[in-house]
This record gives sequence, C-alpha cells and structure tokens, in this order.
Amino acid sequence: MPFTTISVIGLGYIGLPTAAVFASRKKKVIGVDVNQKAVDIINRGQIHIVEPDLDMVVHAAVTEGFLRATTKPEPADAFLIAVPTPFKNDHEPDLTYIETASKNIAPVLKKGDLVILESTSPVGATEQMSAWLAEARPDLTFPQTHGEDSDIRIAHCPERVLPGHVLRELVQNDRVIGGMTPKCSELAISLYKIFVQGECIVTNARTAEMCKLTENSSRDVGIAFANELSMICNELDINVWELISLANRHPRVNILQPGPGVGGHCIAVDPWFIVSKTPEQARLIRTAREVNDSKPQWVIDKVKLAVANFLQSNPDKTSKEVTIACFGLAFKADIDDLRESPAVAITQKIASEHPGTVLAVEPNIETLPDKLSQNINLVDIDTALAESDLIVLLVDHREFKESQIRISKKNHVIDTRGINKNTQS
Repeated sequence: MPFTTISVIGLGYIGLPTAAVFASRKKKVIGVDVNQKAVDIINRGQIHIVEPDLDMVVHAAVTEGFLRATTKPEPADAFLIAVPTPFKNDHEPDLTYIETASKNIAPVLKKGDLVILESTSPVGATEQMSAWLAEARPDLTFPQTHGEDSDIRIAHCPERVLPGHVLRELVQNDRVIGGMTPKCSELAISLYKIFVQGECIVTNARTAEMCKLTENSSRDVGIAFANELSMICNELDINVWELISLANRHPRVNILQPGPGVGGHCIAVDPWFIVSKTPEQARLIRTAREVNDSKPQWVIDKVKLAVANFLQSNPDKTSKEVTIACFGLAFKADIDDLRESPAVAITQKIASEHPGTVLAVEPNIETLPDKLSQNINLVDIDTALAESDLIVLLVDHREFKESQIRISKKNHVIDTRGINKNTQS
C-alpha cells in the first residue's frame, strides 16, 4: 500500500532521525513525543540532540512541510514506536513506555494500519504490544487472533545504528523485519524500502527481538573480556594496550578495547533482557554484565589510590586541596549521549567522596545534568589542565586525542581509554 502519512512515536536518538529520513523522501511525517520542549524545538526546524547532519535534514523537512511534531497521536497509515525500554532495579524489563505509546495510538488506529515496534525489547514484547492494542480497540482485529486476515498489521524491526553515524546507517544497514504474519512482514518491508538501501531480511517477531539482544550481548561479552584483561594486566604490571595490539596480530584474534565500563541504552541494558527470560541458561551473558558493571568501581579505586600517592609525594597538601578533572561524560566518543554512561557514574561517585574540587570536561554538552551539577564544575580542556592535580580520562573524544601530548605531560593521569598508549591503566 502507498503510505501517505507516517507517524513516529518517540523523537529521541532513533525516532527523530527515522522521522527525518522518511520526511526527506517527501513523505508526510507526524512525530509524537511527550516532551513539549522537544516538540517545540523540532517545529522550529531545530534539534534537541547531537547527531551529525541531522540538524540540516530536520530543518529542510520542517521547512518544506513534510515533518511536524506534536504531543498527541494523530491518524496515520503506519506507526513506528521508538520509545525507551529501560529495566527496573532488579534488571527486569520495564515496558511502561511501550504500553503507554500503544494505548495512546490505539484511538486513532484504522483498518489497514501498520504498527511497528522499533524499541529494543525482550522476547514477546511485540505480541504484548499487539495485545494492548487489541484490548483498547475491540472493534479491530489483530494478528494474534485473526492471522493474515487481521485489520491491523504488527511487526518488530529493531534499530541497529551507531550514534554519530545514524543517518548513514539508517539508510545503508540491513534491516531485520519480524512480522507477526507474512503479510505483516511484507507491509513492513514496503514501508522501510522508502529509504532503506540495505537488504530487508524477514523472520518472525520473536526472532527479530532476540536478534537485536544477541547483537548487543555479543558485544558486551567481548568488552567484558577486554575489561577483565585490563584488570589482570594491572595486577601483573603489563601494558594492556600493548598486549591487545600484539594479540590482535594473530589472524583469528580480534580483542576489543577496554574502558571504564559499558554505557548507552543498548549494550548496558539489552543483555539483561535475555537473562530475565532465561536466567538458568544465560550464565556467560550474566557474568559479562557483572564484569562490565564492576569496572567503574575499579576505576574509582584507582583514583583513590592515585590521590593517596599524590598526597604522599606532596605532604604539604591535604585531600581537600587536590583537584580532580574527569575528561568525558558521554557513554562513547564524540557524542552528547549520557545514558547509562559509566563516565557519569564514576564522576558522580568521585564528587560525592572526594573532599576537593572535581572538574568535568565534556565538549559535547553546554550544561551539566541536574544529578551532576551539585559538586562538579563543567570546564574546558585548558582550564582542566591548568587547575587539576589528577586527570581521569574516561572517554576518547576527538578533542582529548588532539590534546594527548598536553595531557600526558601531567604527572598523574589515569587513562581508561588508552588515549596515551604508554600508560598501563
């Protein structure tokens, strides 16, 4: 069917770029978000997140009248749900956002509409979404009861893009299409082919859900190996960066790089979705999560030791006179996304325990989030280098790499990202 109007529910790091790309193909797109401020910014042709080139695409789409944002769902031919899927304190998946989005779009659904869940989800979430829709609209039929004859088509199509490269990867990457029936998949393919140049591979909804979780869990296990290796090398007085470089010269070895932990909404969260469904079987996946979750505390312990060593070599100073500069708050290099960031957790913990001044350097944000603004000062690189006694490198931003020589001249540097490959940590 020709899609005249497409609605994207959730205008965050995935939803907004997706909406913009559809709009760039001259499709009418209605973006929906609960954040009135974000809606207002988008309707001015601007963006509330950092993503290369997205500002130009959104500005053009809004100016030409193809993209409009609102807080209330409106009728459309296809609905893409791209809302957060966090977990609760006990690592149980929290589907509240998906449930709310489902119930909000239900009143405007009509026969023939397509609803796609893009949010990374535990296995069975797409069926649960369809059940919520059916409960809200008993006058319509859905795949779980009417199969190929259903009024509404339902599918799961997980995003698999890299922050900083979202616009390119949305278009070029292959897409996994998991329809609840073959006709659901067929309709979903026709929607994505509006802009997707990669291949659309069809499977069922449960396999599509598991595919995204598997991709991120595989990365998490690999990172856990690298992080565990860095802690082992620290005990054995071995430079982990040199070690990994040497090991990776083997033609069948490709060890990832260690860091201060694992962040972002995907890799730090998705493995728990597998563990929650199959706790007895997912032993390696759980252990990898535990290793990566423990790394921030390991870094904090190294900072404490470095402060003690600094005071020992500077007996005229007290800990209150020691200034610590944390370089980087984002969960990965060259983006502004602080979600599930180990750098944020480490900086926050240092500030809560260290009696002296704590500085944060994050070139991709203008103000600190509320939870960090109490005891931490956001400064630029020059200020941090001039005022700090101890530097903690937490993110390998481009700006930090360019300042590597100046940073390395400081006597006390804890490098968790290997910006200065000569350091051991």
